[in-house]
Amino acid sequence: MEAAVFILSLVDCCALIFLAVYFIITLSDLECDYINARACCSKLNRWVVPELVGQALATVLMLVSLHWFVFLLNLPVATWNMYRVWKVPMGNMGVFDPTEIHNRGQLKSHMKESMIKLGFHLLCFFIYLYSSVCV
Repeated sequence: MEAAVFILSLVDCCALIFLAVYFIITLSDLECDYINARACCSKLNRWVVPELVGQALATVLMLVSLHWFVFLLNLPVATWNMYRVWKVPMGNMGVFDPTEIHNRGQLKSHMKESMIKLGFHLLCFFIYLYSSVCV
């Protein structure tokens, strides 16, 4: 049963790594003016909720299977994703808003956040891989 939990978490983590890379590529395309802000934000906002669900799934799986260390490792990222979605001001297009993405260095902060998430998901990938092999 524990191997199945870690294998499912491993697959989920692969999807989250793919999403983090997609966010980085799309944001860098915006930074280089290959796409406009509206198209970029539309593409990214489409994947915010699936990212939230994927991270919450991994967190809940670790809670249910009583893997406390990995649960506590995933909890801050899941909480941050929920906070980001809930703090979107009324009238904005979503977490990524085309009218504000170039203001106050939001593009750089979104890029930094995506890089941090990529590093986190890579760390989790190897933890899940090790745990699924050794269980």
